[in-house]
Amino acid sequence: MEVYWLEQTEADLPTVDDWLSPKEQALLNTMHFAKRRGDWRLGRWTAKNALAVYFLYLKLPADPQVLASIEIRSASTGAREAYFGNQPAAATISLSHRAGVAACAVTMPGVELGCDLEMVEPRSDAFVVDYFTAAEQSFIAQACVEDRARLLAMLWSAKESTLKALHEGLRLDTRSVIVSPGSARFDLHGWSAMQVRDANHRTFCGWWQHAEGIVRTVVAAPPPNPPIRLHFPNYVPDAVSLCA
Repeated sequence: MEVYWLEQTEADLPTVDDWLSPKEQALLNTMHFAKRRGDWRLGRWTAKNALAVYFLYLKLPADPQVLASIEIRSASTGAREAYFGNQPAAATISLSHRAGVAACAVTMPGVELGCDLEMVEPRSDAFVVDYFTAAEQSFIAQACVEDRARLLAMLWSAKESTLKALHEGLRLDTRSVIVSPGSARFDLHGWSAMQVRDANHRTFCGWWQHAEGIVRTVVAAPPPNPPIRLHFPNYVPDAVSLCA
C-alpha cells in the first residue's frame, strides 16, 4: 500500500488566506494566539496541497480556488478528515507539525494512518521511565550515547503516530503501545522499518527517518510501503476519484 508524504515550512505559507474555505476562515478568526494560528495555517496549507497533488492537481501551490474547495475537518475523535466540495474525500490523511515544519501523510480511504514529526533533542531519564515500556527502556539503554536522542525521538514519534492511527491521541497511556525497531541501526539516506503493537495485540507496520534534526514516522494498517515524497511538478500519481 502506498502512502504519500508532503512537508512544508512557514516560509511556504502565502500571506493571504484565499485558499481557506469560508468555514475555515471563520475558525481561524477565533484563534487569538499567534503560534496557534501559525501552526493551524501551516497544517492546513500542507494538507490541502498534499491532497491537491493526490487528486491530480500538479502545481505547488494549487490554484487558491482548488485549495478552498478542500477542507480539513476534525472528527469527534480529533482525527483529521478531508472533504472535497463538502463531500468526504476519497483519502485518509494524518497531520503533524513541529518547529515551523508541517507534514501530511495521504493514502487511500479506509486505512488506519498516523504520522508524526519530532525534534531530536536531549530527554531526561525521568522522561524515559515515565513514558516508555521496560522493553523500550532496555532498547534505549543498549544504544550508544550518540544515538540516544535520535532513538528516543523515534520511539516517541512512533507512539504518537500509532495513537493517531487509533484515533486516541495522548488520551491513552503512551506505554499502551510498544515500538519494536528492527535494530538500533538505521538508514541514513531513506526510511527504516519498525513495528508497533497496541494493548489489544494488534500490530501496526511503519517507517521512520531522521534528517535535518527531525525524526519522521508513519504507521498504517494495512502495512504501508516506504512513504513516497511528493515532488513538483514531475510527480504524477495514478488517477484517483475525488470523493468516497
